[in-house]
Amino acid sequence: MYGRSTGLSPLAVVVAAIFWSWLWGPIGLILSMPLTLCLVVLGRHVERLEFLEVLLGDRPALTPVESFYQRILAGDADEAQDHAELLLKERSLSSYYDEVALRGLQLAAEDAQRGVLHPEQLERVKNTIKELVPELDANDPREPASENSDEAIAPQHDVPDLPKVPASEGAEPEHEELVPAWRAGAEVLCLAGRGPLDEAASAMLAQLLGKHGLRARTAQHEASSREAMDSLDVSEVTMVCISHLEISGAPSHLRYLIRRLRRKLPHAPILVGLWPAEDEVLKEERVRGIIGADYYVTSLREAVSFCVEAAHKNREATGNAGPLEVAAA
Repeated sequence: MYGRSTGLSPLAVVVAAIFWSWLWGPIGLILSMPLTLCLVVLGRHVERLEFLEVLLGDRPALTPVESFYQRILAGDADEAQDHAELLLKERSLSSYYDEVALRGLQLAAEDAQRGVLHPEQLERVKNTIKELVPELDANDPREPASENSDEAIAPQHDVPDLPKVPASEGAEPEHEELVPAWRAGAEVLCLAGRGPLDEAASAMLAQLLGKHGLRARTAQHEASSREAMDSLDVSEVTMVCISHLEISGAPSHLRYLIRRLRRKLPHAPILVGLWPAEDEVLKEERVRGIIGADYYVTSLREAVSFCVEAAHKNREATGNAGPLEVAAA
């Protein structure tokens, strides 16, 4: 009871009571909880004393993103799936991908760029993601109903850092009749960037599009190179989505990639997804104008919303006023 009400672990409560009672007797027993709680608060706000919160507090030492990264780095797809299913009880699959999986993959991409990850570790991460994504296909891409989410959130003390998204805000567009251009076998080409883990982000996007009734296929970055572009099959491609986990410096490679795609698919809109939104490279209007994509998004939810709306006949000719047009502006 004391542990749950104060943020202390049950073990810390028992140990603190024994220690302070042994040291000061009955007075120590009375003061054990306030003194221990003060140590935990110091650990939360003083970086050098952070170990006190880890030892005495009831919050996990790792955030959900760090836990995800730890599991895929260890190559443990089963543990990663178990952790994902725990979080998916209170949020949609698209939210989980945006808030946990993509951020964890970005940590891995940054470590790979700095040379911290060895090639065998990077390959292990890739293989784990390939195993994990198909296993999560049975989950609903929509936000859980509010009445069920309260029941799911209550016992879960290991997900404190995930923001709670109301079901109304996470609602995906309803499936409606497709426009003629999207009816006859049209598909979305989810093209990976040149990063080592961009293919995983493309696989997640393709999975979400498939769950909304759209055909989608993934392609590696090598398939869009200058040598391979002529042999790339785009006969049924109606739209191209390019995924990047990280872009540093001047993204000239992205500009030339889009230029090649324009020559191959002159009428297909091109969407660039840069996960997550903290990256500053594509926020400048000048940089976006040079790159030349039609739309820029910072989450899988936005990318899916645009693709679904583009495929439905009720989309206005001038485009909708959703978050994607705001991002493009």
